[in-house]
Order: sequence, then structure tokens, then C-alpha cells
Amino acid sequence: MDITSEEAGSGGRYEGRIVESETPAVMTYSRASPDLIIVDHTEVPESMRGKGAGQALALFAIEQARAGGWKIIPLCPFFRAQAQRHPDWADVIKF
Repeated sequence: MDITSEEAGSGGRYEGRIVESETPAVMTYSRASPDLIIVDHTEVPESMRGKGAGQALALFAIEQARAGGWKIIPLCPFFRAQAQRHPDWADVIKF
């Protein structure tokens, strides 16, 4: 899956597509400070469900946090559940 990132002002989003023409899976976040983001929503279109799109977006967010040196507050229920299942993400998760 190809994932892109865009940030504007105090928020941003990650978009993932398996096929260029399809509606993307999206994870949105707000930047609380230079070293803290709040993941607040994940949406996966019906055509991408069951294909690991949400998990790929979550992992991308984790990788971005590690590379950028920031922490993530997981308010999104999906992302929160993923963070609880992955103790190896504890270095960038802030419950």
C-alpha cells in the first residue's frame, strides 16, 4: 500500500491506497505540540477492509513518530486498540 502524508497548520493526515483510483484509507491527527500528536480518526473504505489498510496506517504513524522524535496520544478507538496490542510501540505511545 502506498501511504502519503500531509500536514497543514495544527493537523495532518496519512492516506493509504492500494490502487491509485480508489478512495483512500485515512488516519487524521492533531499536533498538540512539536513533540506530541493526537491520532483522532481512522477510516477505511469498504473496498479496502480486511486487507490490512488500517494496520498499515497505524504502523506508518508509529514509524513517523519514531523518525520525528514525537509521541502519540491514541484517541481514535481503532488506533488505541492497535497500540494496546503492540507493546513494542510503547516508546512512542502516551496513554
